[in-house]
Amino acid sequence: MVVLGGSRQGVVFRVVLAAAVAISALAAQAQQADPAKEQITVKQTPTPSGEDGNKRARGLLAQMVTALGGDAWLSRKDWLVEGRTATFFKNEPTGVQPFWNYHRVLDAKGNGEDRLEFTKKRDVIQIWNATNGYELTYKGKKELPKDIEEDYFRRLQHSIEKVVLVWLKDPQTIVVDGGTSMVQRRAADKVTVIDSTNDSVTLELDANTHLPLWRTFEWRNATYKDRDEDVEEYSDYHDVQGLPTPYTITRYHNGDMVSQRFITKRQYNISPPATLFDLDQPYNAKHK
Repeated sequence: MVVLGGSRQGVVFRVVLAAAVAISALAAQAQQADPAKEQITVKQTPTPSGEDGNKRARGLLAQMVTALGGDAWLSRKDWLVEGRTATFFKNEPTGVQPFWNYHRVLDAKGNGEDRLEFTKKRDVIQIWNATNGYELTYKGKKELPKDIEEDYFRRLQHSIEKVVLVWLKDPQTIVVDGGTSMVQRRAADKVTVIDSTNDSVTLELDANTHLPLWRTFEWRNATYKDRDEDVEEYSDYHDVQGLPTPYTITRYHNGDMVSQRFITKRQYNISPPATLFDLDQPYNAKHK
């Protein structure tokens, strides 16, 4: 795992070292396999370092963008996601409810606004702008708790869109080739992106399709003074208007499943009315 803090060179060294240890462990497991079972040969490929590693890692991220749709993915203006969301506590489900998520992009850095509608009646609303999140119901408007806001904006700043549109355009950003891994029983290419503040995001991309399978980042827990880990897993890709789109998104916190989205419909560039994102409109503002 990437350790936050310290010198950037130290961070890069630890990332490369972790990748080498993981590859060595995988090879050792293969050598110790039960001889009565089919033998699996693990080809150990040295992880490129320095300029070669940076070039290969950036190439992998470029392949990811192309796989996601290239310019069409980069130029999305808005979208609507419909489906069901499930929550978990200690890996046990605690509830499932339908949701509708309207999103519109506001600038070239991927900043935007969200409107989420919950319950079958769509009468519990969340609206997120650049700085805050609010809940709208028949009782009126109120700001969401600070811990929920912090979680939302933390994940937003470590999203794949932010990595591509902001992090990679900073000349001080370092991109590290983490070698290969296994995600969802698929071979994956692992890339870690480290910004000028030593914050980092690790992406694991399908080795064949180059589509994202995992997104991981860590941050320091202000209460317990240790580090927390947030993982998003992307699966069940569908072609939506020419853009490969994951229809199942699973989130893990420190290894425990905390939520899962099952998407039933997604549309891009639908031009939702501005009233949907207006905090001064009634919570049940019309969609058309």
